[in-house]
Amino acid sequence: MRLVTWNINSVRLRIDLVRRLIEETAPDVLCLQETKTPDEHFPREAFEALGYRDMLVHGMKGYNGVAILSRRPFATTGTRAWCARQDCRHAVVELPGGIELHNIYVPAGGDIPDPKANPKFAHKLQFLDEVTAWFAAERAPNHGGVRPMIAVGDLNIAPLETDVWSHKQLLTVVSHTPVEVARLGALQRAGGFVDAVRHFVPAEERLYTWWSYRAHDWAASDRGRRLDHIWVTPPLVGELAAARVHRDSRGWDRASDHVPVVVDFNF
Repeated sequence: MRLVTWNINSVRLRIDLVRRLIEETAPDVLCLQETKTPDEHFPREAFEALGYRDMLVHGMKGYNGVAILSRRPFATTGTRAWCARQDCRHAVVELPGGIELHNIYVPAGGDIPDPKANPKFAHKLQFLDEVTAWFAAERAPNHGGVRPMIAVGDLNIAPLETDVWSHKQLLTVVSHTPVEVARLGALQRAGGFVDAVRHFVPAEERLYTWWSYRAHDWAASDRGRRLDHIWVTPPLVGELAAARVHRDSRGWDRASDHVPVVVDFNF
């Protein structure tokens, strides 16, 4: 099974880029974030024509939105809401074999890393705390053993020093601050997750999935951050076959500022 996650930054605006990605990577399961469209306007027919018969679409007008598109059937589907908001950031499906797949879009958090001065940053921290508490209470190993789970998405945090172009300069920049990195680590531990990409790419190696639109030449400056992740629980670690970042897509016409992340499984 090939799983791809991508912050598409408007699925209707970039449906041709999605087609190109599917042609180049042939995912069995495709998880999108920032679809930016209400469910009734989601381009279902385009995905059905590409062989994705099972879909969980959870979107809203102009902002946020997540979708899971699959060539394999869903046993169950659902969504979760956090911070007393219906802002379409978390979709859940059960894949064949009882594998629970979570597609999550963590709030970006604004520009000021101070929850008292910046409500967007406060929202980000609260969101992470609530999701972490849920995994700890509902999916922890002591609640019926370790279940096979995959968590993917734009988590809007680059945890490692090599996940950003300059650890020193980004320590006070939202997405790489110590408080965010600690929160992401707590979430990872709560679900018992293993970083599927870093399972293959050593922590010493620089790796990015996002480059700002503000850069005149994103490839030359290469000031990226690894904000997009795929995690798995221990029962699936032995099934991991390969992982890579589809970096070339950042250079496509009208590209998203994020690039897809690809993980292959031996099932």
